[in-house]
Amino acid sequence: MKANAMCIACMVAKQEKLIRPFFEEGRKTEYMHRVLEILYRHGRFESSPWLAEQIGQCYESFWGEKEDYTRIKHQYNQLLLDKEMEIEGHIHGAKDPIEACIKYVCAANYIDFSAVENVNGQTFGKLLEKAGCESVPKSEYKEFKKDLEKADTLVYLLDNCGEIVLDKVFMKFLKEFYPGLRITAIVRGREVLNDATMEDAREVGLTELVSCVGNGNGAPGTVLKRFDREAKRLLMDADLVISKGQGNFEGLFGEGLNSYYLFLCKCELFVRRFGLGQYESVFANELRIQGLTESE
Repeated sequence: MKANAMCIACMVAKQEKLIRPFFEEGRKTEYMHRVLEILYRHGRFESSPWLAEQIGQCYESFWGEKEDYTRIKHQYNQLLLDKEMEIEGHIHGAKDPIEACIKYVCAANYIDFSAVENVNGQTFGKLLEKAGCESVPKSEYKEFKKDLEKADTLVYLLDNCGEIVLDKVFMKFLKEFYPGLRITAIVRGREVLNDATMEDAREVGLTELVSCVGNGNGAPGTVLKRFDREAKRLLMDADLVISKGQGNFEGLFGEGLNSYYLFLCKCELFVRRFGLGQYESVFANELRIQGLTESE
């Protein structure tokens, strides 16, 4: 999905804010011109995750490594691991555990240090508390269940730290209800913001549950042409795809795969795209998302 005007403007604003504390005004100006050059040359054709990776590489060439999210990632992984058994109990007690999983994994998508300017523990707690009362579109869920019944292989595209714990819970229930389904989880191939990598998958125990692979790149989303050969083959050959998070949606929408997108509308762009309130959830299939084009 090509980046649109609002997303491009957001990228520029974020980079200016990021370098605002620095003192070398001439170097800051040169850096912003390089950012604008990337957006001018590629913004008409590429997705936001692709552009973000290029801008990230430009930043490192100018200023050195970005903020290290290792401590924050560990903190949120542990926070959700501490809540895992309690949430799993709520899901077990639900009338439809698979539907309940969707509600919880969408709520946990709040943990996003790219789309959410100030991730707030209190807000996150409230989202988790009311997750069980949220609704999942009935017609879309019915189609999802049909696809699960028919599928032999499922690829689960992971997004951020912390929420990866509830993704693991979801996959655990999928394995329980659909024992013949072969599940592969795909994480980022390199560190980028607070996105989930193989280190996070190991930390939360996901590697003990399903096969996990890195995608071979550091884009904060799914950019097929940046995937390495193994990850791309797994994704393209999958009967069913669960794509978690806004970044994965921005990179994958329009590729024509049987993808179910799960995320919260966290920024104004997505609120407008889907006509929902901030922090309301989306659960929709690639083929049935109405009113969006690849260029939006």
